Amino acid sequence: MCQLLGMNCNTPTDIVFSFEGFRRRAGLTDCHSDGFGIAFFEGRGVRVFRDNHPASNSPIADCVKQYKIKSLNVIAHIRKATQGDVNIENTHPFIREIWGENWVFAHNGNLKNLPDMSNYFLQPIGSTDSEAAFCYLAEYLKNTYRQKPSEMEIFEAIQKVTKELAQHGTFNFILSNGEWMIAHCSTNLHYLMRKAPFGKAHRIDDDGVIDFSDYAKEGDKVNIITTFPLTKDETWTKMENGGFVFFKNGDKIAEVIGTPKAAKAAIDDGTLGNRTI
Repeated sequence: MCQLLGMNCNTPTDIVFSFEGFRRRAGLTDCHSDGFGIAFFEGRGVRVFRDNHPASNSPIADCVKQYKIKSLNVIAHIRKATQGDVNIENTHPFIREIWGENWVFAHNGNLKNLPDMSNYFLQPIGSTDSEAAFCYLAEYLKNTYRQKPSEMEIFEAIQKVTKELAQHGTFNFILSNGEWMIAHCSTNLHYLMRKAPFGKAHRIDDDGVIDFSDYAKEGDKVNIITTFPLTKDETWTKMENGGFVFFKNGDKIAEVIGTPKAAKAAIDDGTLGNRTI
C-alpha cells in the first residue's frame, strides 16, 4: 500500500529534509513507485505537485527540493496502487472545497464495497477507493453542517464518518484545511514534535543529516506525521489503531487513543480547551 507524510507547524517551514528521505521509499528503499503528490497550503490557497512517476526519480520531486516552499501545513503521498490505474487523476493528495475552504486528503489503505455514491453532489474524478472515501466524508460534512461549525464539532464529525468508512478496510489518512491537520491510524502512523532545544537528526533511508538548531529558533514547533519513522535518533510516537490526532499551529490539541474495544479521548491544553469526550 501507500505511505503518508504530513507537517503542521507554527511558523512557515520547508519540508525538504523529511521529504528527501520519504521520496526514496518510492523505488529506492521501498516499492511505492506508482506516483506521488505533495500539497502546500499558502494562506487560503494550495500549491500542488503531482506525478504518476516514482518520487525517487521524478523531476517534479526535484523541483520541490529546489523550491524549498515554506508552509504551515503540508501533505505528501507516495503510491503503491491497490485500486485504480497509475495515472495523474489517481494520484494523491486530493482536494475538495468544503465551506469555502480547500481541504486536502491523502490515504493509505484499501477500502472495499464503499456505499453507493451515484446520487451524491461530490463525485470522484479518478477510480481510487481513496478519492471516493474523501468525497463521502466531504459530502457527509456538508450535509450535516450547512455552515462551518466549531473545530471540536468538525473533529467529532470526522471521527464518526471515519469509523463508518473504516469498516470497509484499512483507512490511514491525513487531512487538512490549512488551519489544522487531522490524522487517523488504522494500521501504521507515527508522529513527532520538533521544538527547542533543537539538535541533529539522521535520516533512516540515506545518510542525510541536519542540525535543526541551525535553522529553527526558540518557540518554533513542527509536527511530522508519517507512516513509518523517517529518522533514527528522534523519539517517534506510534499511533494506536483506531486513533486520531488533531494538530494546530504546531500543537497537538486533541488525541483519541484507539484501543481494541473502545476509544479513549485525551484532550491536551489548546484552542479546543481541556475537554474529555
